[in-house]
Amino acid sequence: MSSHLFFRSRISLLRTLKPNHHAATRTISGTPFLSQDPQLATESTDHESTTLPPNPATGSPLYQENWRSPIPNSPSFSQSLVPMGFLNQAPAARIRALSETLDMISLLNMFADWTASQRWSDMKQLFEFWVRSLDKNGKPNKPDVNLYNHYLRANLMMGAAPSDMLDLVAMMDDFSVAPNTASYNLVLKAMHQAKETEVAEKLLNRMLISGKDESRPDDESYDLVIGMMFSNGENDKAMQLLDIALKSGYMLSTTVFSECVRSCVAKGRTDTLVSIIERCKSLDRNKSLCPSWILCTYMAEVATQEDNGKLAFYAFEFMYNWINRGEMARPSVLLSVDEGLVVSALATAARTCNPTLIDGSWMILKRSLRGKKAANPATYVAKINAYASLGNLQKAFVALHEFENAYKDAEKEVKEEMLSPFTSLYPLVVACSKKGFETLDEVYFQLETLSKGDTPYKSVAALNCIVLGCANTWDLDRAYQTFDAISASFGLTPNIDSYNALIYAFGKVKKTPEATRVYSHLVGEGVKPDARTFSLLVDAHLVNRDPKSALTVIDDMIKAGFEPSKETLKKLRRRCIRELDNENDEKVESLAKKFQIRMGSENRRNMLFNMDYSRKLLLRKEGGMRISGSSNL
Repeated sequence: MSSHLFFRSRISLLRTLKPNHHAATRTISGTPFLSQDPQLATESTDHESTTLPPNPATGSPLYQENWRSPIPNSPSFSQSLVPMGFLNQAPAARIRALSETLDMISLLNMFADWTASQRWSDMKQLFEFWVRSLDKNGKPNKPDVNLYNHYLRANLMMGAAPSDMLDLVAMMDDFSVAPNTASYNLVLKAMHQAKETEVAEKLLNRMLISGKDESRPDDESYDLVIGMMFSNGENDKAMQLLDIALKSGYMLSTTVFSECVRSCVAKGRTDTLVSIIERCKSLDRNKSLCPSWILCTYMAEVATQEDNGKLAFYAFEFMYNWINRGEMARPSVLLSVDEGLVVSALATAARTCNPTLIDGSWMILKRSLRGKKAANPATYVAKINAYASLGNLQKAFVALHEFENAYKDAEKEVKEEMLSPFTSLYPLVVACSKKGFETLDEVYFQLETLSKGDTPYKSVAALNCIVLGCANTWDLDRAYQTFDAISASFGLTPNIDSYNALIYAFGKVKKTPEATRVYSHLVGEGVKPDARTFSLLVDAHLVNRDPKSALTVIDDMIKAGFEPSKETLKKLRRRCIRELDNENDEKVESLAKKFQIRMGSENRRNMLFNMDYSRKLLLRKEGGMRISGSSNL
């Protein structure tokens, strides 16, 4: 109403000062009046050129925003909602002014923004000013636990000592605020930085004893203390605390789990590590824990050295997960396990009779190879031997079949060496002859059944294992029948290993002439003898105490282009000494010098051989012991 009266009085004053007010009255428009009557267009006589508008890139004031001047320079845009003098104040005065205007919710939001920008000093100073200020009701500002935790975090990030952090937590009682788990975790972080393990352990026990749900330790609390103990070398305490955390169902971090694995592996506590891994797998929250690829490899190596099949399996399981992650990543990372490590694991599985480790090792190897190449022969042999050690002959022969298919295009000599029952497949031979003729007949009939199936399986290497197994059990009849069945029943051609196994069977039962006839037969069949053929013939002659014939075989062996082994020459020399054949003994010594073989002495063996095992000597020794016992009494 007053404004309306003021406006009317102003108008009357203008009328008195300027009576001809119609002439002085201006139009509302800022442009001159234009007539609206239609007129004919006339040609313009002015031909002055019109200039282009200014380039926006030059930062002309006509354009308030462009890429050269993104901040407008116009005074109309320079105004702000913040008072003019506020930004020109000192930082302390500005923060003091903020502390007098903000309530707790606004202060929490501001602290959240400052946490993102890491303004720890401003946060600390503002909180201290704020708790000394009054709220809108004239009462002192009172923080809650969340706001106080922001203050603790600011002090932590500014490098506060653990003792100072504990004092700040104690000051929470002045504001009637009870510390929660987050408050104690901030103190534990300060202790972690200072590596004060003992104090951290006491604080964790205090959190456990307090009995308050809001201040009980959580996953982070245990991780901080356990990690601190592992870093300081207090492995036993760390393992005890880790056991408590797992029993309580807490979740471990990947860092703490990796430190636990590294510590147990370094200390050789493989069984303890297995129990920890099993506990982690029993909890859904810890199932996804997985150490690094390098640590998994180290764990597998130590597990194979310690013959811990379970730990080796878990290591391969972790590596399998890493392979899956690498293939799913973009760009993909193709990880592959070392095949030598798989061979070691298969050997461990054979020694520990762990079929799960065999399957797991083979699975991760196939995943690593990705179908681009076949496994090495040593890996196939290790798999066959592992199944043979377990007594699972069916899977052992299936693995042998896979081995033969993988290297069916290999050279004949290489293939025979890889599938020799005297070397690579000898554990399978031992497994076949474990229960004597019972196991041998069972394996033979299974092979005979497979040879008549829809997809017949016929293998000379498998039958050679049976022939050699029969020879090991001194069962010459079964060995000869199995050898004859190679061509008669299975329609296969015996190779040099087949003949060697038959020679070995005849030599075992001291039938040296028959063994010599087998040698003559194989030469007549066009089969080329190898070094093992001559060595078996030498053994057959030595069994009959005929070193002269054995030397003759060695001469034939040298003519065929082979060198006698050290073991063969030592057997021959031993027989010459025992038969008092000095002439042939000198020939053996000359052969050893010719091939630069150091024979060495056999004093210990000779002492055992020359020892008197007669009953008189035993009675004499027994009587001497009785006399010495009575004298002592």
